[in-house]
Amino acid sequence: MIIDLTPFNLGKDKIIIDEYLYFSKDDLKDTELLDMQNVHVNGEVYLNNLNEYIVSLNVNGKMILPCSRTLKPTGYDFEIDIEENVEENQEKFKKTQKTIDILPIIWENILMEIPIKVINPDAEETLEKGDGWELITDEDW
Repeated sequence: MIIDLTPFNLGKDKIIIDEYLYFSKDDLKDTELLDMQNVHVNGEVYLNNLNEYIVSLNVNGKMILPCSRTLKPTGYDFEIDIEENVEENQEKFKKTQKTIDILPIIWENILMEIPIKVINPDAEETLEKGDGWELITDEDW
């Protein structure tokens, strides 16, 4: 997601961002994500008092992850607020004289938001028996 910085040279004090992102299956490989839906990015890029570029974003959407019990695809809604100083975090942004790429910082924050455990609402609450095993409680012991 490349942001053109030339409006700042023309006297603008901020650039408004309001876009939807699409992630392909190739983008999601090597992650736990099965799919991403309705990823909406809105916010702004502005100059602070020290003439440093600040990226202030809200990212929300739906992650599709495997259920921890059944492995069925399960939706997980997320919302992330991002506030980053481009000058201080240049290794995260691909910055040239006239543009910055904010997708790496968005992607990094999405990956950090992946939950450890997701349970599908259709999954049974607790399994007490399975093939070759049975749950034994203290009362049963």
